[in-house]
Amino acid sequence: MFEHRILRTDISGMPLEWIGYEEAVRYYYLEQVAYSCGSTLYRVRGGYNSTTGRRSAIDLNSIIATEGSQQASLKGRTSYTPPLNNPTLFRRDANICMYCGKQFRNSDLSRDHVTPVSRGGANTWNNVVTACKRCNNHKGDRTPESAGMQLIAVPFTPTHAEYVYLQGRRILADQMEFLRSHFPRRSRLRQRTEV
Repeated sequence: MFEHRILRTDISGMPLEWIGYEEAVRYYYLEQVAYSCGSTLYRVRGGYNSTTGRRSAIDLNSIIATEGSQQASLKGRTSYTPPLNNPTLFRRDANICMYCGKQFRNSDLSRDHVTPVSRGGANTWNNVVTACKRCNNHKGDRTPESAGMQLIAVPFTPTHAEYVYLQGRRILADQMEFLRSHFPRRSRLRQRTEV
C-alpha cells in the first residue's frame, strides 16, 4: 500500500533524502513541515478526538520541505562529495560495464578503480567505474591503457541532487521533475532522465 517514498527537502527546496510515510508523519506531528508540493500520495488516518469525535488525518504529498536541517547547506556546496557505494555507482553508470558496454544486474557488477589503488589511485567517484566481473578481472591491477582496454565514459562525482536521484526507486514524475531542476545544466544524468 505504501510503496512510494517521499522526497524530503530543506526549507529552501534543496533535495535531502527519501523517507517513508512514517517519517513524514513524524515531521508533521513535530510541526517541522514548512510546506509540501507534488501530488498527494497517501492519507494517513489517526485516532478519534474524545471531545469532538473527529478522526485525525494527514495528507502526505510526494515532496515535503522541512525546517531545521543544517546538513542541507553543506550538501548544496560545490565542495560536497556524496558517499560512494556500489549500488549508487552502478546506477550512475546505468548498470553498464564501462569497458565492454554491456548491461548487467548488480550481482554481476563490481567497482573498478581506473587507476588501481596499488598505483596511487583513490577510492573516489572520479576514479571508479562500473565493470562486469569479467572485465574487472581482465584489467586486474593495471590501468585501462596498460590492459589494452578503453573506457566508454569518463567517471564523475554526482552532485547531491543527482545522488538523491540515484538512490531513489519508483520515482514519480513530479519528484523527477523537481530533482532534475536541481541537476547542473550539463549533467550527464539530465539527458538520461528526460523523456
